[in-house]
Amino acid sequence: MPVPVVLVLDADPPPRLGRLTGRARIVRTGPADLAARLPAADVLLVWDFASDAVREAWPGPGARPGWVHTASAGVDRLLCPELAASGTVVTNARGVFERPIAEYVAGLVLAFAKDLPTTLALQRERRWRHREGRQVAGSRAVVVGAGPVGREITRLLHGLGVQVALVGRSARRTIHGVGDLGPLAARADWVISAVPLTPATYGMFDTRFFGLLQPSAHFINVGRGATVVEADLVAALHRRWLAGAALDVFADEPLGEESPLWEVPGLLVSPHQSGDTVGWRDRLGEQFVDMYELWTHGEPLPNVVDKQRGYVPSEDLPTDNSGAVEGNSIG
Repeated sequence: MPVPVVLVLDADPPPRLGRLTGRARIVRTGPADLAARLPAADVLLVWDFASDAVREAWPGPGARPGWVHTASAGVDRLLCPELAASGTVVTNARGVFERPIAEYVAGLVLAFAKDLPTTLALQRERRWRHREGRQVAGSRAVVVGAGPVGREITRLLHGLGVQVALVGRSARRTIHGVGDLGPLAARADWVISAVPLTPATYGMFDTRFFGLLQPSAHFINVGRGATVVEADLVAALHRRWLAGAALDVFADEPLGEESPLWEVPGLLVSPHQSGDTVGWRDRLGEQFVDMYELWTHGEPLPNVVDKQRGYVPSEDLPTDNSGAVEGNSIG
């Protein structure tokens, strides 16, 4: 039996796949050669998960790999109609990023509540100005996106004494449906987005939404950049419709030096790092190798993406296909 060909859409640093020595033929490629090499591949590992190369290269003649794995939670950068309609199995990196992202969100909540950005600014100016912070325990949060990331954020905030409402695509058990989002957000101190990018979530946080928030509220996005209409958020902050916001993801990345987002009062900008902790690339590589073991033995793969919905459905997700607020969110 021929050794399977694992095609790697590479990025620097490359994945450590030493455990596959002798059990797979690793072929590394960049975006320019991806289309030509797809027909000979059994498996495609999308290590460069910030690239649009798969979406661009997938349509066309020739065979295609039976399994595509992306080293990210989000799959919006690789899904195209041809891949969605194919028999190829798509999996993601669900299970690697949830806890780090939740810790990052908790850190932002604490930083905003205790006004740490102002403290740092005043220290640089050598100014002593006493202020009062907010107590986190007893405050209210709405977490939008009831996939693993949203659920882990909810668990961690509960530990801080925050009253959390988790909003998913549809109401079930302890999860609110998307129809409840407006009334919940209007009473929230913290609104946290952890939604995937789908046609239903594109631009969902806009002027209408920000107009619902309390002037003391904060908005945090660790999901997908294009779910937020950035110009609307900037306008809302300038009008003081909300107290502040933190964006870790953006519609266009990396954020250019000329972007006005860098200087918006009350906006904290971070470079898509909420899920990246020391050793995260090694964990991603280990996850792929473990999944390859299952694949070679014909066993079911975890983290299989519903290609029509654009994410891995949670186990308790209803089988109907309406709406789309559930699922994983970070890549």
